[in-house]
Amino acid sequence: MPYLLDGNNLIGGVRRTARPSDADRAAFVAEIAERLRQTRARATIFFDGPAGERPTSLGALSVRVADGRGADDAIVREVAKATAPAEVIVVTADRGLGSRVREAGGKVLAPGAFFERFGAREARAGAGGREAVGKVDVDEWMRYFGDESNRE
Repeated sequence: MPYLLDGNNLIGGVRRTARPSDADRAAFVAEIAERLRQTRARATIFFDGPAGERPTSLGALSVRVADGRGADDAIVREVAKATAPAEVIVVTADRGLGSRVREAGGKVLAPGAFFERFGAREARAGAGGREAVGKVDVDEWMRYFGDESNRE
């Protein structure tokens, strides 16, 4: 089942910011790519942004920046043009987008359920025996994204 991720909706909850920076976006994409790396699941994450940005692929995760009509419209178009829309799962907490996805024949999954399904990134024992999520090397991911050979 392909997953379509509402990047702007998800990043706000995960990174706890209404205006994520490029570093926040890179770290978030890196986290999602790491979560998917251990599975056979494939996902495309959509962000709002200026038209003309090229899509990027990180193995099981593709990153798309929507044209001027926005990521929500791009997600709904992807669901509608799918051969089997009922197999497409959109991850969002946006109720309006969720309704549009269902009308187009797709399914909606809450962000919390998505993160539970794909588990935490590599965890390590922290203070008091609790597990802590491993840190993302943002500089490493910025170098990766900056290298044209890593793009399709």
